[in-house]
Amino acid sequence: MGFGRRKLVITIVSFFCAALFFFWSCASTGSFAAVDGELGRGGYAGSVAQLEKNKNALYKSRDTILYYLDKGMLSHYAQDFAGSSQLLEAGERAIEDAFTRSVTQGIAAYLVNDNARDYGGEDYEDNYINAFNALNYYRRGQLEGAMVEIRRMNDKLQHLSFKYDTAISDIQKKAMEDGLSGIPQNPNAPSKFNNSALARYLGMLFYRGAGLHDDARIDRDWLLAAFANAPSVYSHPVPSSLSGELSIPRGMARLNVLAFSGLSPVKRENVVRIPLPNGRWIKIALPEMVSRRSDISRVELVFDSGGSFELELLENIDAVAKEAFKARQQLIYLRTIIRAIIKTAGSSALQAAAEEKEGDSRTTLEILSILTQIYADVSERADIRVSRYFPARAYIGGINLPPGRYSFQIKYYNRNRKVIASVWYKDMIVRENILNLAEAVCLN
Repeated sequence: MGFGRRKLVITIVSFFCAALFFFWSCASTGSFAAVDGELGRGGYAGSVAQLEKNKNALYKSRDTILYYLDKGMLSHYAQDFAGSSQLLEAGERAIEDAFTRSVTQGIAAYLVNDNARDYGGEDYEDNYINAFNALNYYRRGQLEGAMVEIRRMNDKLQHLSFKYDTAISDIQKKAMEDGLSGIPQNPNAPSKFNNSALARYLGMLFYRGAGLHDDARIDRDWLLAAFANAPSVYSHPVPSSLSGELSIPRGMARLNVLAFSGLSPVKRENVVRIPLPNGRWIKIALPEMVSRRSDISRVELVFDSGGSFELELLENIDAVAKEAFKARQQLIYLRTIIRAIIKTAGSSALQAAAEEKEGDSRTTLEILSILTQIYADVSERADIRVSRYFPARAYIGGINLPPGRYSFQIKYYNRNRKVIASVWYKDMIVRENILNLAEAVCLN
């Protein structure tokens, strides 16, 4: 091999090595073990401190939204409701900004991979921001702010089914401009989820607490419709306690309980390689939502004075996250297929050109073809970023009581009927004609 040819090969290889290093360096390298360790022990304030201490290792510059969501949720659990509101609202604004910026970042992601884009938030994250911020407002004594948050959540859900229509059309137009046709469709059906039982339940409670009984009844009816219209998400029975929420006897007070458990799903990469002639292949890397295991099988409220009742599952947030993800999956699928074809076409074109040459030119083109295939394979990575600390399930309960002070525990049981966590309320004042809402969380 002559000196000039050797120098050219070294230059080409060096360029590809640098490019591949760039792709590998885009991923977060930190471990959430310290945060999760505090969380598993119920140390929510400690988990916030650990996340803040390690944030530079846990989040890259394109992961700002993840930081806001993770710290915002942990702050809610730590009962820093004002701090949680600031973070979740910053996250919501960042999601809106990221959707706008995605237009300018579209070319880079089209040619490289989706990790080249700022993380824009999943739809279920954007929706549940408002649910938990509503609880933040309620805890701060701002019932009107809580109702505004629930209305925002419901508006977002109503638009979810057609949110991606324009983006998908733009991708299809780009494919036609590049001379690509016959792009296969994603076999997963688009999401039809547009109504949350949790949002409607909170809306019903907040409206009832504000004395807006017609609005409370409307949200109760929408809650029942959510179960009727989305059986894949609401495969469990309608909670029986709902029947008493709008008919509280005169002189009695209503105690409502909302308990969260488990952790929302994470993403993993699903890789498929389609073989082509001449030893080439198309690599397709797609994200998919996977559930995280929870030890909790039952939640119960036990009064210190005696008596208890079991809480009932209202919303499987894990199932909602997966269902809502289907709408985005169609866009990801189209973008990934087109990008993979374009990348592999470059390698095939170089190989075809090499076959028409001889000597050093042929060898150089063959090397370029191989390196281009390697680049196409290594650079094609699914975007598996997602927030980590939304809960997986929401349980509810309600009981009419004489106004007064009550002490009770909200107990979480595992599959062996062993109590693995307990949240204690001491001398909670339960009043007539207001919302008395107790909240508990166990993320195990």
